[in-house]
Amino acid sequence: MFLIIGILFSLALYAAAHFAWAVPEQQRAQALARRMSELHVQAPRSSPAIVRRPQRSSFGFVEDFFQWTRLIRRLQDVIEQANLKHRAGNVASLMLVLFAAGYVVSGLSGVPLQFLRLLLAALLASFPLLYILWKRRKRLKQFEVALPDAIDLFTRAMRAGHNIHSGLDVIANETYDPVRMEFRKLMEELALGSQVDTALRGLAKRVPLVDLHFFVTGVVLQRQTGANIVGVLENLSLVIRERLNMAAKLKAHTAQQRLSAIVMILAPIVTGLAFFALKPDYISILWTDSTGTLFLTYAIVSELLGALVLWRIASVKF
Repeated sequence: MFLIIGILFSLALYAAAHFAWAVPEQQRAQALARRMSELHVQAPRSSPAIVRRPQRSSFGFVEDFFQWTRLIRRLQDVIEQANLKHRAGNVASLMLVLFAAGYVVSGLSGVPLQFLRLLLAALLASFPLLYILWKRRKRLKQFEVALPDAIDLFTRAMRAGHNIHSGLDVIANETYDPVRMEFRKLMEELALGSQVDTALRGLAKRVPLVDLHFFVTGVVLQRQTGANIVGVLENLSLVIRERLNMAAKLKAHTAQQRLSAIVMILAPIVTGLAFFALKPDYISILWTDSTGTLFLTYAIVSELLGALVLWRIASVKF
């Protein structure tokens, strides 16, 4: 009965989202088609499309369902920043399938508490997102390490008398990925007629690094005011290198403390699993008794909060 009510509620919610999002879009498209037909500028069917449109995922209905919350757009931005070819709708669908599968398998495996089943299902469903975030962080780190050399190339080109367009082209040809890939996209946009300011802002959106934002801001201001920014960019590359060196030293000095934090997080989990495997009657009171259930829930929540606090302490921003 509960499953039927859930399915009916989901269908009703999807229908409401469809009428709130898809119907107005269809009406606007029909109005545009009527205006185009009145102006007699409809393109023939055989002509290729020159407008760039995002590729629709295999599970488009999931993408349409979550589109009104802007979660799909944000997830797609993260996927593009990680340089992956997945579609956000497919990733969201995979996460939903993994959540349902994790909940069912945990129930069939005899996991006692409803809270534990939901937690295990959520952890399993978060694996695709965690992989995307890991790839994104790794790529942004590589970009940040290579950015000072790219800025130095740009400043040398500017000192040699080249214009901004030629300096950006030097970065696109003389550096290595991922910097070369992003600046080649920038040069492709410029070759297609985009303005330099617009293309640079698009680069800053694809690569959300503060140092790159400083570089983009300096180049845009130079175009607008004509000021000499070579010295500013040289100082920026020096600051980036010093900050990266400081971060590496801090990581080396805090390696023992971070290892201790990992041991503290894993110790109760390993101990609980060992008791469950060797002597399950000794630990089964945590889910067979109401008071034990409260203690187990409190322990799990405290473990998660402690791991979050330790992660925030270890994540030093420069």
